[in-house]
Amino acid sequence: MNSTHEASPTRQAYATDDSRWQAVQARDPNADAHFVYAVRTTGVYCRPSSTARMPKRENVEFFGTAEAAEAAGYRASRRAKGDQTRAAAERAGLVAQACRLIEAAETPPSLDQLAAQASMSPFHFHRVFKAETGLTPKAYASANRARKLREELNAPNASVTDAIYGAGFNSNSRFYEASEQLLGMRARDYRAGGIGAVIRFAVGQCSLGAILVAQSQRGICAILLGDDPDLLLRELQNQFSKAQLLGGDVGFEQLVAQVVGFIEAPSLGLNLPLDVRGTAFQERVWQALREIPPGITVSYAQIAERIGAPKAVRAVAQACGANHIAVAIPCHRVVRRDGDISGYRWGVERKRELLQREAKT
Repeated sequence: MNSTHEASPTRQAYATDDSRWQAVQARDPNADAHFVYAVRTTGVYCRPSSTARMPKRENVEFFGTAEAAEAAGYRASRRAKGDQTRAAAERAGLVAQACRLIEAAETPPSLDQLAAQASMSPFHFHRVFKAETGLTPKAYASANRARKLREELNAPNASVTDAIYGAGFNSNSRFYEASEQLLGMRARDYRAGGIGAVIRFAVGQCSLGAILVAQSQRGICAILLGDDPDLLLRELQNQFSKAQLLGGDVGFEQLVAQVVGFIEAPSLGLNLPLDVRGTAFQERVWQALREIPPGITVSYAQIAERIGAPKAVRAVAQACGANHIAVAIPCHRVVRRDGDISGYRWGVERKRELLQREAKT
């Protein structure tokens, strides 16, 4: 029989076949996030809380995920599908409620407070929230605060002091501790359109054409592909209209070579600090994209489901189109539901070539 051994205390409760069988007998809904059980005589698998007829113990085996059960040849039972749909709707509703609490609160609620509101343990709530949104509760709160801060700073005649309190900071000191991380620059520089931000960049060539890599104080803020290096530089200037752009030195060009090397041979991997600035929704999409391994494609609908917004397929596509960091945030791995290779910010042919290379690795 298959058993999955997890290290965390909560998962230890379901670490053995005996404890899992007890959870199945109790129809324990808290176990749903940790394993599924499959019945050899029927060829189907269910969640522990399923209301299906209780099988005999000798006919049952356990899997850590539904995907693992399907890989072993089992299929979801009709009742299990209904159970999963109801459970998924309940989880999505609880997480949506938590998101509204985070967005409405002057001070971000603690993990314990959010978990208590959802009637879950902090560990279980943290896991469910991340599975539904692609972000931890803390990261979601940070992204929401950054959005509020940008809105406040962009408001006509708004002062930095107004923005501090409008974004939910209780004191100047807490604001200045967090503002540079939230904005990637000082608040006054952001309000002035990026004045004071220093961005190094370099332009090179790869088999897909011209490539531009740019880095702020926080990390890689742009990887652009195209046919004309001058157009790529113009795009960078438009993106950071008032920042100080500096041509990269020899050391920085080595970073460009690292990105080019990944494009030519995806199996090398690319592990770079990223300066990702977007809305909370965009960051959820971009985080989900970074979790897609090379050689795998998913649909826009699947990404929408992964971030807990199954009806937001069009918004997912728009978030992919807003991505300025090619390959490191692999929006090229997202295709239409029928597998067709659809639009790509840097050209469909480049997308097709990237996918073909990854398929060979």
